[in-house]
Amino acid sequence: MDAGGADLRSSIKKWKIIYPVYLNSKKTVAEGRRIAAAKACPDPTCIEIADSCAYLKIPRAIELDKAYPRDFFQVGRVRVQLTNDDGSPVNPAITTKKQLMIQIAELVPKHHGRTKKQEPVAGPSVTTTNKKNKKKK
Repeated sequence: MDAGGADLRSSIKKWKIIYPVYLNSKKTVAEGRRIAAAKACPDPTCIEIADSCAYLKIPRAIELDKAYPRDFFQVGRVRVQLTNDDGSPVNPAITTKKQLMIQIAELVPKHHGRTKKQEPVAGPSVTTTNKKNKKKK
């Protein structure tokens, strides 16, 4: 009944979901952070999370059209496969979702997009304060 693409989608549906909010050190636990603030990283993106999963040799799928349910302005999530179909871990060093989130949070600050020094564009910052004191006679 299922075509090849539908079969892949149904298997991806069983994968674990990681929202960037889970790893964001700027969020509170009530706002959705799932790991200790000391271990979390500031403002991770789906791309950085997916690249970290690739580095850890963990299958992943980015879903940019999905939003975090508590905050719909947080767009994007990453699905990861922690276990094979037989129940064995994909990466023996990482067996739980929490271990994976901590590993990703350690890798995101080292991501090549963050390590490049991006200096702010210094445009003309001329401020005109020509307020003349006009007195009525």
